Amino acid sequence: MISEERLLRSVKGLIRDAAPSLGLPVSMQLWDDEIIPLGNDADPSLYFSISGPGVVGALLRRPTLENFVRHYARGQIDFHGADFMTFAERCRVRGSRERRRKIGRWNIVRRLAPFLFVGADKHEADYEWSGDETGRNRVQEDNKDYIQFHYDIGNDFYKLFLDERMVYTCAYFTDWNNSLEQAQYDKMEMVCRKLQLKPGERMLDIGCGWGAMVIHAAQNYGVKAHGVTLSQEQVTYAREKIRDLGLEGRASVELIDYTKAQGTYDKVCSIGMVEHVGIANMPQYVQTIKELMPDRGIFLNHGITRPAKASKKLFHKIRPEQRLLAKYIFPGGELDHIGNTIACMESSGFRIHDVEGWRDHYALTCRHWCNRLWHNREEASRQVGRERFRLWLAYLGCVSFSLGDGSACLFQTVATRHASRGHSTVPPTREFLYEDWPQQEQSEQRAA
Repeated sequence: MISEERLLRSVKGLIRDAAPSLGLPVSMQLWDDEIIPLGNDADPSLYFSISGPGVVGALLRRPTLENFVRHYARGQIDFHGADFMTFAERCRVRGSRERRRKIGRWNIVRRLAPFLFVGADKHEADYEWSGDETGRNRVQEDNKDYIQFHYDIGNDFYKLFLDERMVYTCAYFTDWNNSLEQAQYDKMEMVCRKLQLKPGERMLDIGCGWGAMVIHAAQNYGVKAHGVTLSQEQVTYAREKIRDLGLEGRASVELIDYTKAQGTYDKVCSIGMVEHVGIANMPQYVQTIKELMPDRGIFLNHGITRPAKASKKLFHKIRPEQRLLAKYIFPGGELDHIGNTIACMESSGFRIHDVEGWRDHYALTCRHWCNRLWHNREEASRQVGRERFRLWLAYLGCVSFSLGDGSACLFQTVATRHASRGHSTVPPTREFLYEDWPQQEQSEQRAA
């Protein structure tokens, strides 16, 4: 048996040796409650904590991202003194990789060797996806299970961080200081304008969520709007909202896979749904939408992407953070690059008119969501369990950073179906998108 005193002496020695190289503005609290700075200018009120020597031993024996995240989810590794976004920003020091290399692997091994023999508590999570979380070997019937794993954890949970309309996609900030509520209203307004909705038209919203877009289009543009989703929780909520607003007959939501949708729609939008499709299924996705539309019908595709790589092999390589996200949060999700998305649309008979990057908008949206979930952390833990709440908090925060850094992007692509030659019927400029844009007070009154 190795004494507690020796273990603490070893890890404290390593931290003090590493602190000048790390240069972090935060500190570390060990299981004896001593707080040790991780840099020369570290703030003692902002600190990580490690609950016991077993955590160090477990990470040393299996130094993977998933093992680290599992310990974080259980609270055995924690952060203190600020909300998730603020704390993470303080830890994002330039040149961190080079700084870590200065510590030296031999010094780390020498100091932490005693922890190799320290046991750790075993704990199995009951909220992870069992099966092929990547979705690359999916059959169509798997889509419902993937969707319900992510979305059917309870409407009340999503209410803790979404806006009042329950919009779970990128907001549009006409001013970076706008509220989330205003930015989500403006996003729906922008989508309707890009679709050039007119009274009497039929609109389809693929992956309609809790029905906000369907409701907005029916209320403000006089269209007959229909939404499809595979989430039972979303359908129940959306139908009740439609009934309460007296929009039955003008707005509807259906529990069905988009491949089973029927009818003809003048305008189709897919907002934050394409991430669930899978890259191999993109041709089928676009072809299905095409067959639901008439000649010159307008299609808006809104989705998260990843930057293209030098080769297909590199692009399709699954990184540890992607697999982790799929396993615990978003099974079956796969991000395309915008070039392939456009190629699939063009090869299916669509003609592209507009591609707009909303990366900065989504980074700010996710920041709002992360901060709201943090402020409601006690209720979130009560509803879904402490571990799952902590994973969602990290998920929203890390997606915000990923978008902010450019390792993930978001694009809105507008196209028309071309079944015949001739003019596109699209206006000559983008001026129509911004004419008479409603001010915040006006838009809130309209939404009410």
